[in-house]
Amino acid sequence: MNGALEFLTKLGPARLAAMAVVTALLVGFFAFITLKVTQPVMAPLYSDLSVQDSAAIVKELEAQAITYELRHEGAQIMVPKDAALRLRMKLAEKGVPTGGSVGWEIFDKSDSLGTTSYVQNINHLRALEGELARTIRSIDRVQAARVHLVIPERQVFQRDKRDPTASIALKLRGQLDGAQIRAIQHLVAAAIEGMKPGRVSIVDESGRLLASGQGEDPEGVVAASLQERTTAFETRVETQIESIVASIVGQGRARVRVTADLDYNRVTQTSDTFDPTGQVVRSTQTKEENSTNASGDKSVTVANQVPGGTQDQAGATTKEASNTSEETVNYEISKTSRTEIMEAGRIKRISVALLVDGLYTTAPDGAVTYQPRPKEDLDRIAALVRSSVGFDEKRGDQVEVVNLRFAEAPATLPLENQKTGFAALFDFGRDDILRLAELGSLLIMTLLVLLFAVRPLIKRVTGPDMITITTTEGAAGQIALPGSPGVAADGTPLPVVLGEDGQPIADPAHPTHLRLDQAKALGAVQAGSITKIGEMVLESPAEAAAIIRGWLHEAA
Repeated sequence: MNGALEFLTKLGPARLAAMAVVTALLVGFFAFITLKVTQPVMAPLYSDLSVQDSAAIVKELEAQAITYELRHEGAQIMVPKDAALRLRMKLAEKGVPTGGSVGWEIFDKSDSLGTTSYVQNINHLRALEGELARTIRSIDRVQAARVHLVIPERQVFQRDKRDPTASIALKLRGQLDGAQIRAIQHLVAAAIEGMKPGRVSIVDESGRLLASGQGEDPEGVVAASLQERTTAFETRVETQIESIVASIVGQGRARVRVTADLDYNRVTQTSDTFDPTGQVVRSTQTKEENSTNASGDKSVTVANQVPGGTQDQAGATTKEASNTSEETVNYEISKTSRTEIMEAGRIKRISVALLVDGLYTTAPDGAVTYQPRPKEDLDRIAALVRSSVGFDEKRGDQVEVVNLRFAEAPATLPLENQKTGFAALFDFGRDDILRLAELGSLLIMTLLVLLFAVRPLIKRVTGPDMITITTTEGAAGQIALPGSPGVAADGTPLPVVLGEDGQPIADPAHPTHLRLDQAKALGAVQAGSITKIGEMVLESPAEAAAIIRGWLHEAA
């Protein structure tokens, strides 16, 4: 204990104060390093939040004592990565976030007793608007949505009924195509009784009208539908071609564009075909008639006409016989009736443009070189494309395959250059690299502090301390503390000899100085011998060479 007090007393107040300041700085620095190293990795809990949702989520996090960070003016909340999923489930259980709108939960928070029908109707309308807004936000590229409904009340003695309408304001991430806009219209119309899709108006955040809400335009709907069918057909063919070509040239190494000319006319064609050579007997009818007719002499005389007179019995008799035969044959001729209905969407002409990248080879030093693809490969790829699209030269179809180098290099290396097995363990991602860089920078800062702050301080404290002594002549000099050069083992200072200028000089009787003098003398003798040998070699170089050869033979 006394030794420690004496040590602190010898240091002096100035040095103790400096040590205290440096120690405090070091403690703060290492506390900062420890905090950064042990700080958990943060991940976004929710993004694009409204102020109300952010406040509700922060309240829940503070109640659970969860560390969080607010970014982008409260629109994004960061939490520890390992707790993000669990927190989302707990917040979803409590109905947070609400997306800045209320849904059917409004009836859970209100007291139905004493509530008027007007308030109930307003709450019902708000709930419908909120639920529709939440559903629309779940669509891709929709960041936020607000829905306003106008549902006319049905009067008791009113014959005419007004249709309900809706207006929707969207905040988008990009652009919506026509199919998505109509999908939103049909979604809202199906949720409201009596609403037609054409009565839904949609605008985006820039005030651009996406749907007028003035009713459906039949011609416009048909034209949009035909355009969508053409686009869908072209996209499907492009996907088929790209899937085939990608297996040859690599993923992302081919670009395909298809232009199709489709015929949307619906044609019904009916034809009757008769085959005269294919006649058959349908029915046969035969008719035969035989008749016999006998007649006498019917001449008119007076005797024959007088009543009671004697008629002439000897008149002549005539006989007539006839035979008639008739046959009718009915034939059935072969007849073919054919009705063809050609639906809309027939391909009139199709054109395919295919751009493929070349070949890349990696040298042992890592350099990547480009080589164009052989013409034989391009011809085979073109043949595959023709087969996949149903190429018909009579229609005027075209297929063009061009090999050009892409502006960007391949995203992935060939399989033989990819890391596998144990080497794949060191294939770090972007987050891992950033974390390692942060830890590396902290390590470098720690080493710098240790080398340039802690180490000099320790040497300063534990190193020899110079004290001032006074000689008999009154001149001042400095010697080290016990254990340092110039001090005996028992702490007795060695004698100090002062020079003519009053400064202490080394004691010539000290053993160290004696050894130095001996070394200097020996060095001078060796230097003189080397000089003499050099002069002898210069005077007789042949003899010197012979002597050296003899030494070499003896050594061998």
